[in-house]
Amino acid sequence: MSEKNCFVVVGANGAIGSALAQRLLKARHAVVAAVRDEEKARENASLEGALLVEHEATDWNAYPNLYDKAEDAFGSIDGVAVCVGSILLKPAHLTGREEFESVLSLNLASCFAAIRSVAKRMMKSGGSIVFCSSAAAQRGYPNHEAIAAAKAGVIGLTLSAAATYASYGIRVNCVAPGLVRSKMSEPITGNEMALKASQSMHALGRIGEPEEVASGMAWLLDREQSWVTGQAIGIDGGLGSLFSKKR
Repeated sequence: MSEKNCFVVVGANGAIGSALAQRLLKARHAVVAAVRDEEKARENASLEGALLVEHEATDWNAYPNLYDKAEDAFGSIDGVAVCVGSILLKPAHLTGREEFESVLSLNLASCFAAIRSVAKRMMKSGGSIVFCSSAAAQRGYPNHEAIAAAKAGVIGLTLSAAATYASYGIRVNCVAPGLVRSKMSEPITGNEMALKASQSMHALGRIGEPEEVASGMAWLLDREQSWVTGQAIGIDGGLGSLFSKKR
């Protein structure tokens, strides 16, 4: 990265968020790691050197406090990455309202709350905001109705917000990963049959690693990408755009 900046990583104790925070810290940026459980996060070596802030990503009222702490510590906020999410694999007729609303809250409303509270702060000097969508938002997969709806909403939010804030020098983009190895995906990756099926759906023949998605998010946060906004970038082994060839 070209400059030393302050970045807020929401969901920094998850697989992708942790990998992103570590990458930013290695580049000697200031990192504010927003985590659900601060005590548990202190055990994560990847977050050593970051300012830990206990934060509930679905709580709209918590974001001003998070950003206040970032500005108090480092003066300004140059970028925000929202790395929270969930996986719910159920057909619509078996998905309850509470389940659906929970998926929307964690995957979509968290992104809206994050940009809603930081946009005005960034209007003077610009900045970069990066969300996590999903390959499932771009192609139809069975039993993905709830998560696909939420992640498609993230792409819509990205496009509209990018247009709204472009004149202020605020760039808004998102990444759209395929299946990534993480604690959240263990019900799939921990089952040999399910893992093989998932691998075969990716044109590159394997699932992703958190560091691969984090690399793309870090690239989007960098001010060197000053002409990149309103993009949904697939980091997905081809899952969102290609049909895989049987091996």
